[in-house]
Amino acid sequence: MKTPVTQDRFSLLTENYKIPIPILPGLPMHNTGNYVVRLGNFVRWLGEQAEELEVEVYPGCPVTEVLYHEDGSVKGVATSDVGIGKDGAPKDSFERGMEFHSKVVIFAEGCHGHLAKQLYKQLDLRQSCEPQTYAIGLKELWEIDPAKHRPGRVEHTVGWPLNRHTYGGSFVYHLGEGEPLIAVGYVIGLDYSNPYISPFKEFQRWKHHPSVRPTFEGGKRIAYGARALNEGGYQSIPQLAFPGGCLIGCSPGFMNVPKIKGTHNAMKSGMICAEAIFDKLTDENLQSETQGVFVDDYEQRMRDSWVWKEIYSVRNVRPSFHSPLGLYGTLMYTGVFYYLFRGKEPWTFSHGGADYKRLKPASECTPIEYPKPDNKISFDLLSSVALSGTNHEGDQPAHLTLMSDEVPVNQNLGIYDGPEQRFCPAGVYEYVPMEDGKTMRLQINAQNCVHCKTCDIKDPSQNINWVTPEAGGGPAYNGM
Repeated sequence: MKTPVTQDRFSLLTENYKIPIPILPGLPMHNTGNYVVRLGNFVRWLGEQAEELEVEVYPGCPVTEVLYHEDGSVKGVATSDVGIGKDGAPKDSFERGMEFHSKVVIFAEGCHGHLAKQLYKQLDLRQSCEPQTYAIGLKELWEIDPAKHRPGRVEHTVGWPLNRHTYGGSFVYHLGEGEPLIAVGYVIGLDYSNPYISPFKEFQRWKHHPSVRPTFEGGKRIAYGARALNEGGYQSIPQLAFPGGCLIGCSPGFMNVPKIKGTHNAMKSGMICAEAIFDKLTDENLQSETQGVFVDDYEQRMRDSWVWKEIYSVRNVRPSFHSPLGLYGTLMYTGVFYYLFRGKEPWTFSHGGADYKRLKPASECTPIEYPKPDNKISFDLLSSVALSGTNHEGDQPAHLTLMSDEVPVNQNLGIYDGPEQRFCPAGVYEYVPMEDGKTMRLQINAQNCVHCKTCDIKDPSQNINWVTPEAGGGPAYNGM
C-alpha cells in the first residue's frame, strides 16, 4: 500500500456544470484513512504469500462442475477438459480435467459465478432472499500530464450523462506509484429500463464533460476492462453454508454499494469462513449427518460480524433510487436517513425484482444518439478490447451458449431491438443479415469476451448462459 487518500471530491454533474457536494465524515464517500490500491497487483501479491505458505495454486485451470455425494452434499469440483475442438471432438492436445474432493469446498468465484448459479438451483440457496441486482463497471488506466496528477486524490461524480432514473456514476483514483497514473471508470446499474443504453458509450461520453475532459487532455490510455458488480447487498444475500460447502466474498455479494467497495468485506468473509471450518473439522465430537460437512456456524458468525453490520446499515440506499425522484431521492435519503440513523430505520426497501425484468420494449423508449469517439479522449469498442489483452483459443467449444437459437431474433431483436449489442462492453454480440438479405441472425464474437458476465445477467430472455472457456482464455488484466 503506497497511496493513502489525501483528498476526497464528490460532485453532481449537469450537462455543462459541476456542483460540488460536501463529504462529511461518516458518509459513504468519505475515504479518509483508506489507501488507493490496484487490485490486480494486490491479488498477485496475495498469491505469492499463499505459495510461500505451501498452498497449491492452479492458475489457468477453470472449474466447470460441482460434484455431489449420493446424499446430495457437495463432494468437490472438477476442472474442464482441454484440447477439445469446436465440434466437440478431442484434438491431439486433449487432456482430461481433474477432480478435487474435500470435506468442505469454499466457493469464491466473484460476482455471478457460474458454479454459484448451479448451487443456487441445485440446493435452492436463494429461497429466502431477493434476486441479486447488479451493475456493470468499466475501467481504464491512463498516464496523464504530470502537472495534473495528484497522488491520493479520489473523485466521484453522479448525474450527467445519465438521467435521474438510471443509477450510476464515475470514479477517478490518482495512483502514487512513481508514474502519473490514474484509474478511471464508470458504473451503471443493470436495472436500467431503456434498451438503447450503452454503458460503454455512456462512459466515453462522460469523459467529455467540461469539468472532466481536462484531466485526460495530453494523456494516454494504456488499459481497459469491465466486470459486473453485485449491488443487492443485505436483501440479496443467499444461504451461505450448505452440506459440503460455503459461499464467500463477492459470490454471495458483500459489497457496500454506496461506497463502491467490497474487497474488505470479501476478505473478512473468507477469514470468518476459514475459522468456522477449522473449528468444525477439529472438533473431537464432530458428527456429520452428510458426507460433505455442513459448517452451519459460518453464517451465524457472519451475522455477528462487522461485515453484516456494515451492509445492513446501507441496505436502503440503493433501492431508494426506485422512488419517483430517482437519483435525487437517493442523495436525499443518504444525506438524511443514512447520515442520521446509520441504517437503524425500522424498514427495509425492496429492490423490486431481477434486473433483466426491468428492460422495456424498444417501442416504449427513445433511441440514444451517442457522439462519435475522437480517439483522443473517447474511443471505439474494439480498440478498447484490444487493450484488455483478451485472447481465446479459436478452436474450442463456445463458452457463450444459447438455450434456444430462435429466441435472440424473435424476442431480443423483435421486442427490445437487440440490447445485447449495446450492454456488452466488448462487442461480442451483433445482429447481421442472413444470406437472403431479409432476415437477421445473432453473431457471437466469443473471442472478444472479457468475462464480465453482463450478458448472463441482463439478457431479457435469460437465453444466454456463460460457461468457462478453455484454460487460459480471457482478459489479461495486468495491474488493473
